[in-house]
Amino acid sequence: MKRKLFKYLLILSVILLIGSGISYLSKSISLTGILLIMGFVALALGVRGFEKFKGFSYTLWIFTAVIASMFYPQYFTTIGNFQLKKLIVPLLQVIMFGMGSQMSFADFTGIIKMPKGVLVGVVSHYIIMPLVGFTIAHIFSFPPEIAAGIILIGCVPSGLASNVMSFLSRANLALAVTVGAISTLLSPFITPILMKWLGGQFIEVNFWNMMLDILNMIILPIVAGFMFNLFSKKNVNNKSKIIQLVSYLIIILLTTLVFAKSKNANLSQFVVQFIKSICWFYLLPMVGAILLSRFLKSEKNYMEKILSLISMVGIALIVTIITASGRDSLLQVGGLLIITSLLHNLTGYTLGYSLSWLLGLPERDRRTIAFEVGMQNGGLASGLALQMGKVATVGLAPAIFGPLMNITGSVLANWWRGKPVGEKNNKNL
Repeated sequence: MKRKLFKYLLILSVILLIGSGISYLSKSISLTGILLIMGFVALALGVRGFEKFKGFSYTLWIFTAVIASMFYPQYFTTIGNFQLKKLIVPLLQVIMFGMGSQMSFADFTGIIKMPKGVLVGVVSHYIIMPLVGFTIAHIFSFPPEIAAGIILIGCVPSGLASNVMSFLSRANLALAVTVGAISTLLSPFITPILMKWLGGQFIEVNFWNMMLDILNMIILPIVAGFMFNLFSKKNVNNKSKIIQLVSYLIIILLTTLVFAKSKNANLSQFVVQFIKSICWFYLLPMVGAILLSRFLKSEKNYMEKILSLISMVGIALIVTIITASGRDSLLQVGGLLIITSLLHNLTGYTLGYSLSWLLGLPERDRRTIAFEVGMQNGGLASGLALQMGKVATVGLAPAIFGPLMNITGSVLANWWRGKPVGEKNNKNL
């Protein structure tokens, strides 16, 4: 019975989408928007009834939100006097906290276990994607700020979705987690350097401000997640706990030093900022984890579900808000920007895989590095565009790149899933 319902939803989606095309040809724009939104909603629900395609449901929901923001941008820019773009950074921080809460120091042991794969993955990521973005920005005649956004999406670390795609494609998940974690931790230093070097001719880039923004949006929330994870677990020995506590404290101190440099802060401002960071990213997650572990025996499952839901909704909201804010610019360059974003993404997969093959890495590692190179942290790029005050222009490429990479990544992962990885590597599956 349920399967029939899903089939009916798919049939309904086809009818609605065809209707939207007829409506568009009839120049009834308002009706076109309604039919498109309803068609994608039906499609997103319908594919969930089929195991092979249910993984596309979330991406279809994002497309639904994007369509809604294109046809009705007024509902996604402000609520009363509140500008919705102010939600982008807090949402990104929550997403990064969720990522950190599911990680630990053990995720970095891959550096020792598989140094070649980690080195190839991280270096390839920070060479291939920035240079491809820079090349695309020069070949195509985009306005300067749009071109800067293309370079920006190439300069950020790998996205969270790459780990999921590595898992689905039977690739080396441990390598994916390690490469993603290291590229993220290096991003406060490497992303501003690359953006200043490659994107500085298109837009003004303040190195220290960008470094501080990345630390605040990515690193500190991940540290908070690490803290939460540390005090949620019961099996961490005291020596390891002390080492981690000191390490996280040092990261917060270094972040505050960057704040002082970026803002030309005096000693009292430095101290106040350090205390605030300690409270928000050190003590609060510690206390929260302790309280939850005492009052909720299964708090880990609850937190995983809650943070997963918030992450999915948060990413969709970020894309929607940026699309609504940059609607006018998107109408001018949208088609070409979609093509170039797809080119950027697919080139990343191709060169990442090819370089790994040339360097003699096994098939599972090649697949992993293809995803780690080709898939980017669009949320971070969007947040940086917002902090620059140019979310409606610089933020457009990240907003388009994100949904596209999920589609191409899902297709590639499902295709690879049916392909053997070789007996030599299957023993680790």
